[in-house]
Amino acid sequence: MTVHFIGAGPGAPDLVTVRGLRLIERCPVCLYAGSLVPAEIVAAAPAGARVIDTAPLTLEEILAEIEAAHAKGEDVARVHSGDPSLYGAIAEQIRRLQALGIPYEVTPGVPAFAAAAAALGQELTLPGVGQTVILTRTAMKASAMPEGEDLATLGRSGATLAIHLSVRNLRHVREQLEPLYGADCPVVVAYRVGWPDQAFIRCRLADMQEKVRAAKITRTALVLVGPVLDPEAGDWPDSALYDAGHVHVLRPRRKGAG
Repeated sequence: MTVHFIGAGPGAPDLVTVRGLRLIERCPVCLYAGSLVPAEIVAAAPAGARVIDTAPLTLEEILAEIEAAHAKGEDVARVHSGDPSLYGAIAEQIRRLQALGIPYEVTPGVPAFAAAAAALGQELTLPGVGQTVILTRTAMKASAMPEGEDLATLGRSGATLAIHLSVRNLRHVREQLEPLYGADCPVVVAYRVGWPDQAFIRCRLADMQEKVRAAKITRTALVLVGPVLDPEAGDWPDSALYDAGHVHVLRPRRKGAG
């Protein structure tokens, strides 16, 4: 018996990995976060499977379901949104499974920031502009941020920021980042990426709050900040990867060249 933590991806049912889908199709117990995981994904569970929405459950109630499955020797598909390694709340589940001696495995999923970049048709790492992406959040009702991981500290890097769980904390985001990135720094607020009602708000740090408020977005949104998001910049340098003058082991210098 194994508990399979499965990343369901950001929302589109066809963005779950093949491995994740195959596991869901064969597990007789399926526990999923109903507010974030599409019903079409867990509909792949086998006929007669015990399929439970864990959104209203406590950690203890979820573990009770897993322990019951373990007693019967039944594999469990524990389906999380996005990739379970990012704000997936799997760490506390894993600690308890280890204490109980219940085996588990983790299957990765497509994270929201990658799905957002794909939907925007953009690269998040551009030569000479931004080569670092920082995934973070801000502290609201959830646990406090560790020392040194506040936006003001992270923003000093100038990296592209993918800020999770913070669409209701935009005033704080602007106050922390405007002195570092400038009021005109491009922002993309990505709402429910991969779902049929996905939406993208392109704005600047200065007018971010106003535009998000007008769109009435209050949850399930990712905030991307950084110069790489500027849709009007077209004169950035190309990557050296495919440049004719860039020589490497798979593309050695050609005879007679240079």
